[in-house]
Amino acid sequence: MALLVQKYGGTSVGSAERIQAVARRVVAAADRGQKVCVVVSAMSHSTDELVDLAAQISSVPHPREMDMLLTSGERISMALLSMAIMELGREAISMTGSQAGIVTDTSHGRARIVEVRARRVLEALDEGKIVIVAGFQGVSTEYNITTLGRGGSDMTAVALAAELDADVCEIFTDVDGVFTADPRIVPEARQLHAVSYEEMLELSASGARVLQLRCVEYARNHGVLVHVRSSFNAEEGTWVREEDERMERAIISGIAHDTSEAKVTIVGVPDKPHVAARVFTPLAREGINVDMIVQNISTDGRTDISFTLPKDDLVRAKPLLDEVATGVGAREIQTDDSIGKVSLVGAGMKSHPGVAADMFEALGDAGINIEVISTSSIRISCIVRATDVEQAVKVVHKKFELPEEAVAREQHPATATDQIKALRPPQSDGEAAS
Repeated sequence: MALLVQKYGGTSVGSAERIQAVARRVVAAADRGQKVCVVVSAMSHSTDELVDLAAQISSVPHPREMDMLLTSGERISMALLSMAIMELGREAISMTGSQAGIVTDTSHGRARIVEVRARRVLEALDEGKIVIVAGFQGVSTEYNITTLGRGGSDMTAVALAAELDADVCEIFTDVDGVFTADPRIVPEARQLHAVSYEEMLELSASGARVLQLRCVEYARNHGVLVHVRSSFNAEEGTWVREEDERMERAIISGIAHDTSEAKVTIVGVPDKPHVAARVFTPLAREGINVDMIVQNISTDGRTDISFTLPKDDLVRAKPLLDEVATGVGAREIQTDDSIGKVSLVGAGMKSHPGVAADMFEALGDAGINIEVISTSSIRISCIVRATDVEQAVKVVHKKFELPEEAVAREQHPATATDQIKALRPPQSDGEAAS
């Protein structure tokens, strides 16, 4: 019997009517003979409302209590969906993250999963029940409730799919799949039929909000076939999986953009060994993720180090950076929160020279100045003014004719069943689900 893990986002369970619609979809899957485990997010906007409530009580809420508060939203969704499924005549049981065996480290607000002990979930599935799990949460090794960070319900779903050895993990959301660009900016953007784990990792890291970065990494490491699709229709979405020969026909998969980062420049840093380590080690200890890093050529024994980090972390990072600057003898620290990042992603660019030049030409012809450039084998990212981001996405999308390029991934259509059978990354004989 096939085993299916489905995840529904906040918009999908945003009202009683939508919860009932999800229940009908889940029951339909169960009626087809599949075992079904469902992961739910909090109802749309409820998490933001809880954050606002906490801010009215405390300017700096205690991290443990904040996690206790925020996890209540998913518990509401799971109970309501379980009730709706029972009303349709199927047995269902709801579980919190801790009851489902999601064990994390001790970091509140952005915990990482260290183990999944899904015995209770498996037992319930074997009894013929539909299992509803609260996403975004787990229990730490010190027995405290923890949250997995923004988009953490995706992580819950993929982790459970890996542990349960599910045939597929369906991520239901309010979009039809992964597109060549944000359709709100580029109306002619095309939906991709399939995208590789590596490409999806780069897209997520570059600002695409379809899947959480960590969940894509987990899916790749554990061979989980992911299907991103809309909860509002029955159309096939985008498959996230191992790269194959069909993907190599498209040079570029898509464009991602991000305006949630700020740029920091430490001016006049002594150009000596260990200075970079002294700059970034305190940020790492504080759990602040640094993205693009550029160090200028040394002049008179000094250099400038520029990097980007989330705007939300800028307040926490500033005192650390002031202390670092004083310690290493830097001249000053400059911050800029009016930037945006535009990234071009595609596995095909590894074997196609000239992609970077074409991207820079498109931006230059549009009068858009590039402030920082960062590359990997399948990604090119440029920092521009935040006010130029939308125009940058449009001109680069047009330059690479992405609507036509995307067709290369649709030349061999297959049914969802065929995808599950043929495209799931194979496991070795000795490989255990984890």
